[in-house]
Amino acid sequence: MIQLTRTARAIHAGAIVATLTLTAAVSSAQERMLTPADVATIESVSAAQISPDGRHVAWIQSVPRTLRDEEDGSARSELWVLDRESSEKRPYVTAESGVSRVHWTPDGLGIAFLAKRDGDEHEALYVIPLAGGEASRTASFDDRAINSYAFSSDGKRLALLATAPKGEEREKDEEHGFKPEVYEEDWRPAELWIADAAGEDEKTRLEIEGHVSAVVWSPDDRHLAIAAAPTALVDDSYVAKRIRVVDAESGAVTARIENGGKLGAFEWSPDGSGLAMIAGAHENDGAAARLLWAALPDSGGSVVPRRMLPDHERDEHDIAWLPDGSLVVLGSRGVWSTLDRYGVVDGKAVRGESLLPLQGPALRGMSVSRNGEHTALVASTPEHPTELFTLNSAGELRRRTNSNSWLSEISLGVQEVVRYEARDGLPIEGVLIRPIGSEGPAPLLVVVHGGPEAHHPNGWLTGYSYPGQIAAGQGYASFYPNYRGSTGRGLAYLQRSQGDPAGKEFDDVVDGVDRLVELAIADTERVGVTGGSYGGFATAWFSTYYSDRFAAGVMFVGISDNISKVGTTDIPEEMYLVHHRKRPWEDWQFFLERSPIYHADGANTPLLILHGKDDTRVDPGQSREMYRHLKLRGDAPVRLVQYPGEGHGNRKAGARFDYSVRMMRWFDHYLRREGGEPPSWEIDYDEHLPSEEEVEAPGP
Repeated sequence: MIQLTRTARAIHAGAIVATLTLTAAVSSAQERMLTPADVATIESVSAAQISPDGRHVAWIQSVPRTLRDEEDGSARSELWVLDRESSEKRPYVTAESGVSRVHWTPDGLGIAFLAKRDGDEHEALYVIPLAGGEASRTASFDDRAINSYAFSSDGKRLALLATAPKGEEREKDEEHGFKPEVYEEDWRPAELWIADAAGEDEKTRLEIEGHVSAVVWSPDDRHLAIAAAPTALVDDSYVAKRIRVVDAESGAVTARIENGGKLGAFEWSPDGSGLAMIAGAHENDGAAARLLWAALPDSGGSVVPRRMLPDHERDEHDIAWLPDGSLVVLGSRGVWSTLDRYGVVDGKAVRGESLLPLQGPALRGMSVSRNGEHTALVASTPEHPTELFTLNSAGELRRRTNSNSWLSEISLGVQEVVRYEARDGLPIEGVLIRPIGSEGPAPLLVVVHGGPEAHHPNGWLTGYSYPGQIAAGQGYASFYPNYRGSTGRGLAYLQRSQGDPAGKEFDDVVDGVDRLVELAIADTERVGVTGGSYGGFATAWFSTYYSDRFAAGVMFVGISDNISKVGTTDIPEEMYLVHHRKRPWEDWQFFLERSPIYHADGANTPLLILHGKDDTRVDPGQSREMYRHLKLRGDAPVRLVQYPGEGHGNRKAGARFDYSVRMMRWFDHYLRREGGEPPSWEIDYDEHLPSEEEVEAPGP
């Protein structure tokens, strides 16, 4: 069975104001399609914080570099402020240096952020007055950058996280050419410091064991809840991060929260009796997506948190306490976002109340005013990337920014929710973007998400590596499956893929393709596949093991050899605990047979492989192995493109644009044109960029 739900038709009419434009409203007379050059200019809202009184919202506007005209780099982060009542929007910081970690001061009169500005050796903490004026430096170090910070509730003190410096002797050695990198041993911890928020120079370091990555003050400002891992290594940050409660004066540990799995956000209850957190249910939970409660023991010691909600087919992602002791929870149920308010009784979430209808925008973040009357949300829809929204206590959701007004001139393909059954009867869900102007079976691009502990929401699904609406404008359908192992459907669904890499999880994807072929949506002879990380693993698998089913593939930072992957990744424990559930030396043959290179003989899917040369998550050697095995043993063209200075995903404008152009050119060549030998490896970038007259100045 397949059920196709039209996104725009399913949204509750009373919850979304007229500012949300729907695909159905796009005039058929509009003929301009989305291009890679358009995607390279897309601005978005990446974070938002509402003021304590709910009157203003500070947000970060992500602004890409202008190709050819600006120095290459990642997008700039600008600070803007909305007056919620008047709807006035003002830029506060638009400097080249950008901003991060935006928060309001407790009195609501200033906006704090981290930045490296003129004269700074390292990233420092600044506060800019809401009333306007210049930002003033509030805290800094001479020898290290501030990573994160938190104000005490009375606004008098600051908790600062800063990574320990290399030291003078080591810096002198490096000046003379002694620069060895001792793998996984030369890490430096982030330390916890307490400072006067008035800007005094004196700071006190609290002796904390391990690497501290997050800190939250208790309501009475006497204690701090911190997230600490044994080391600063990525693997420890995934699987070994635990909450410790420490005395704010001495740093002495007064309680240990033994969360057994991954850790996300955590917040003190208003009465200070405990903490709610978003974390894994246990060490084999692949995602920090369960709502847990830890009541602090009166006499100190350790406590194991417990589930606040029963097992169900949904996940939790963020939390905010309200003054009355209730809890606002942002989550997901399949492809849809949820926003609910719960009472809390004896550590259990009860009397749930939905604050938004289920089939609304895809929520990425929230911030709640001190009295709980107003909420700022970051969200996207199938018609636009992430924007700023506000929600009031009456349930009125308003879109507040329009970062890409030119999108109203673009024709977009209709986006639909897809439900079907896998071959073993398991219900699977995903998202389909239909091609524009196509009535019969169309070439299909399958876009596989990474993780696998992630999922495709029913929001904006187009980016430099996600073909989405670019492909729709060129006559492609795009299918975004949430195969077993994805988030959004609870712990049981997430664990269905564990111990079975490239098994039923990827069969689910093929079953979805088969159903789209049955419905005459997809042309069985013209199916392409793409994805990054675990999605790159899927692409490699479909281009070898399932080669007879896929006519072209674009693999990004993907896995090709599960044996060498374990030996070269920076997350071997995470892979063991929540992916493979066994070690290679326990079953060498299993790991080999679940590797795409094992199935490279006779593979006939033309494959474009792309990888950042500085990737530590999936070593670039994985792509080189895939390339070499296909060159030696495969029967189809293969090309490897490496990006210097990029890691596990492209950050800089030039590398992103190159990726978009290469991806679409590869698919066009093998799914819509003559195929055969691959297109030229060289690209005339100017051919794909608009002229100066065609460029519009976007803005929120």
